[in-house]
Amino acid sequence: MAVNAMLKTSAQTNDKWVYSFGKEICQGDATQKNLLGGKGANLAEMSKIGLPVPPGFILSTEVCTYFYQNKNAYPTEIEHQVDAGLKQVEKEIGASFGDVKKPLLLSVRSGARVSMPGMMDTILNIGLNDTTVKGLAASSNNERFAYDCYRRLIQMYSDVVLGVDHDLFEDILDTYKRRNGCRQDTDITAEGLKEISEQFKDLVKKETGKAFPQEPREQLWGAIGAVFKSWMTPRAVTYRKINAIPEEWGTAVCVQAVVFGNMGDDCGTGVAFTRNPSTGENMFYGEYLLNAQGEDVVAGIRTPLHLEDMQKTMPEVYKELNGIRLQLEKHYKDMQDIEFTIQNKKLYMLQTRTGKRTAAAALKIAVDMVNEKLITKEQAIKRINPQSLDQLLHPTIDAKAEKTVLAKGLPASPGAATGEISFDADDAEKLAKDGHKVILCRTETSPEDIHGMHAAEGILTSRGGMTSHAAVVARGMGKPCVSGAGDVMIDHKNKTMTVKGRTLKEGEKITIDGSTGEVLFGAVRMLQPALTGDFETLMQWADATRRLKVRANAETALDAETARKFGAEGIGLCRTEHMFFEPSRILHVRQMILAETQEERREALAKIEPHQRQDFVNLFKIMKGLPVTIRLLDPPLHEFLPQEEDEINSVAKSLSVSPDKVRQRIQRLHEANPMLGLRGSRLGIVYPEIYEMQVKAIFEAALAVKKETGETVTPEVMVPLIATKAEMDILKAMVDKVAAATGFKGYLTGTMIELPRAALAAGSIAETAEFFSFGTNDLTQTTFGISRDDAGSFLPAYQAQHILSADPFASIDTEGVGELVKIAAERGRKTRKELKLGICGEHGGDPASIKFFETTGLDYISCSPYRVPIARLAAAQASLKD
Repeated sequence: MAVNAMLKTSAQTNDKWVYSFGKEICQGDATQKNLLGGKGANLAEMSKIGLPVPPGFILSTEVCTYFYQNKNAYPTEIEHQVDAGLKQVEKEIGASFGDVKKPLLLSVRSGARVSMPGMMDTILNIGLNDTTVKGLAASSNNERFAYDCYRRLIQMYSDVVLGVDHDLFEDILDTYKRRNGCRQDTDITAEGLKEISEQFKDLVKKETGKAFPQEPREQLWGAIGAVFKSWMTPRAVTYRKINAIPEEWGTAVCVQAVVFGNMGDDCGTGVAFTRNPSTGENMFYGEYLLNAQGEDVVAGIRTPLHLEDMQKTMPEVYKELNGIRLQLEKHYKDMQDIEFTIQNKKLYMLQTRTGKRTAAAALKIAVDMVNEKLITKEQAIKRINPQSLDQLLHPTIDAKAEKTVLAKGLPASPGAATGEISFDADDAEKLAKDGHKVILCRTETSPEDIHGMHAAEGILTSRGGMTSHAAVVARGMGKPCVSGAGDVMIDHKNKTMTVKGRTLKEGEKITIDGSTGEVLFGAVRMLQPALTGDFETLMQWADATRRLKVRANAETALDAETARKFGAEGIGLCRTEHMFFEPSRILHVRQMILAETQEERREALAKIEPHQRQDFVNLFKIMKGLPVTIRLLDPPLHEFLPQEEDEINSVAKSLSVSPDKVRQRIQRLHEANPMLGLRGSRLGIVYPEIYEMQVKAIFEAALAVKKETGETVTPEVMVPLIATKAEMDILKAMVDKVAAATGFKGYLTGTMIELPRAALAAGSIAETAEFFSFGTNDLTQTTFGISRDDAGSFLPAYQAQHILSADPFASIDTEGVGELVKIAAERGRKTRKELKLGICGEHGGDPASIKFFETTGLDYISCSPYRVPIARLAAAQASLKD
């Protein structure tokens, strides 16, 4: 097929689309990742600093954008620019693309601006056909090697470009090996590889109705198009969604001269990290395979060798590789993930990128590099992804626990997890959605398993090494992973796995320990992590850097203790309604709701008050003088009443009233839209005795703690759902009256800004309120007119169609909700200069939202206890200038 027939062209939009790299010419560097993609920019950079990099050229991310904007068409000029790039490669290599005697072969790889390991496609050995394969055999004097390259091209190209199932080729390969007694692919002879190549071509003809393409340029453009199209494959889309990578970034395509690791036992290919990506230890860490090519290591098809073995087999190559390792770390000032190929004992670098690592490794590397004077403390703070700290907050196996070890594999990603066995990614995702915890068990994972890996608690594979797909992706996700557990025989068809004669079925529980590589039977007792060492060092640097204070949302003693352990500087939201559901008081709460008169209500409230007072005593003692913001009762009263008939009868019996009275009260409290009904400050206006009891309990608890411990308690009384200054005036007067009656001083009274009207009227409300806490959960609901509980039915469609770039309940909508926060902050502080401003919605633990709150000038953020370390680091990053 003529190339022009393949390339639909459109009007010119740009002069330059293709950038070359190599010894003689280098048209890019590491600063151009947005244009050249991460892989291309780093290949150019390595070429520039004199490392042995095979020459090539890059089709920029702008080509990808053009490709999708023009119905998979290319710019007019691109064919000429690709030809020029190809000629430069031919010149440096001394071989010609498509030449029948000494053919130049090309690899075609993806290269997004951030690493997406395994998510997009790669094709090697472009340029081989029935004629050039003979030229390669003759020029290399190695027929086996030439046909090994050819069968790899047919399999890769047919899978990626032509859509022929990869497993069909594997079946042919496995059948041949079984019939001919070959244990490894390397045992197959040249004649065997010729036979397999013919069978591969027959399969392509059968599946597609067309012969495998023999024209090298048709192969090249088919591969380029397939790599651009792989940007939108389901696995790539899922990975981008999980990692918040914008679709509009696109991918570059790297075309590079192939160097061969499969020419014999003085050749090989490998993947390495300049430091241990699991622990962060400063040691060369990686694996390689002899007589192998490209994807063999990460595919997990053969068990690789450790890098240390290379010191014995190829000491000079190892010495050069280790020198490059040290050079790259010093140059990039970060841990690198490198790929290399050895051809006849000559080393070539095929890739370097910032290495993915566990949270523990990231902390150690950052702290060590500061001590090594490679980076500054500020750089160390900015280098850690705040969300990744969540990995450190998960359980580990209790060393004293009884355990039954089923098998042992490689400790591919640390941490431990227990779950039900699931053999299929789709099943794992469905089970997780239904509330089950699962361990995804696969012979080896592939990029198509990404959604199941994301849903699972942990991943177990029977094949693959420390740099396999499962290992790399699990580390990036913070999931425990055990890979290469060779004793585990997985039968995907029958959904069973056999370990040393013991058969386990889907749904049975196992535990994996990604720190030791152990696979354990059943659920095993675990321990909570201790946050010390490198974590504490980095957190100290972060705390010294940040301006925003970090509090926690907590109403139980356990929550408060956890929050303090993680460094919370107070409680930003104590939801008193959660306390009302305690078994010791729910009956009295229901008695209060069923009461017909204020006197009856006060009688019931008097029974609740001692419990409420003790709740606050417990919190005040734990917080030791730190500020505690207590939100008065917020939800509508019907939420505390029973709904099921047997519960109604039980409550009626306990309170010596008729079931009909309970039903009637439930009916009277029914509201068409309770979120906008009798709740929050409206409860305090209609039933002031409820808030009076709560405020009295707060102040009496503060006095009791002061008397007992000598600590000065700083309660902040927060009135929810204020819409008008008049509401705030009435309820502030009530708080002051109770304070005077108890003799307590030293408190603040403020409100939660969760209604658009309150944000707009903040100036007048601040005349009375002494602090604002932005309740961004409800403020998002009331601004968008969206119920958070019901948004799941349409939010995904809105994000898919780019109506919303993100879930507004997960990351703050800066244009709408954020604008209301800004308005309220500005108007409130114009009235009351010293007005304290905080935020206590879910956004308080979201790094992107925290950056916005820093620019808005809030005083503190408050989040769930386990998000406190994340918020501390994110607040430090937000305070540092980009």
